[in-house]
Amino acid sequence: MRTIVHLSDLHFGRVDQDLLRPLQELVNRLAPDVVVVSGDLTQRARTEEFKAARAWLDTLPGPQIVVPGNHDIPLYNVASRFLTPLRKYTRYITLDLAPEYVDEEIAVLGINTARSLTFKDGRVNKEQLAQMRQRMQAVGPDHTRIIVTHHPFDLPDTFDKDDLVDRAPMAMQAFAECGVDVLLAGHLHASHAGNSAHRYKISGYAALVVQAGTATSTRGRGESNSFNVLRIDPDDVRVERYSWIEGTASFEPVHTECFRRSGDVWSLAAEG
Repeated sequence: MRTIVHLSDLHFGRVDQDLLRPLQELVNRLAPDVVVVSGDLTQRARTEEFKAARAWLDTLPGPQIVVPGNHDIPLYNVASRFLTPLRKYTRYITLDLAPEYVDEEIAVLGINTARSLTFKDGRVNKEQLAQMRQRMQAVGPDHTRIIVTHHPFDLPDTFDKDDLVDRAPMAMQAFAECGVDVLLAGHLHASHAGNSAHRYKISGYAALVVQAGTATSTRGRGESNSFNVLRIDPDDVRVERYSWIEGTASFEPVHTECFRRSGDVWSLAAEG
């Protein structure tokens, strides 16, 4: 079994400071094999925000798979936005915009969906998908294959389809051909887990789609601060949601869903 802690939408520059230490201590106690951070590390892509995010990430265990979000691109500095959109991200967080972690059981690959030309939307391109195919070809057939992005490829029906990453159908077809099992994303500040079968009619294929809420931002959009823990076996994934409980001033497990694979189709097995 492998354990992944899935954090998202930290938004340094607009964080609830009271959450940082309890979250850091809990993540360390969980002793994950990988920590995933699916974008929006900052609120306005300012230097001091990136420095604060980097300092906090350094308190968490590794390895870490981190991808940028739309908030990690400058909004008001037009020159930086279009000429060097991720300069501060690559300086303070990581130079690697396509990070990966591979061991004997899992392969976790990050894809950058943040773009300068849109204020909040994301996109994937053919070059990124070609690189993903090449990387997946080097992975053993028994590995659980996991993709990390900021913008989601699927989402609950209560959200507008415009929130989906641009070119999602093209990407999903590539994921199906490569046997991608799990898609991890953030962006919406809403927790969700399900499969892709309702939105994408791909014969014999349905990925497990896991959405994380915001771990530390004060902009919860009606949901408590939260993050996910994934417990991964070859044919089973347990998704545990931890939420901030004001009464105990701690993150506590509040919901668990179990998913099982049959062929290349992941579906809900039981709820906790």
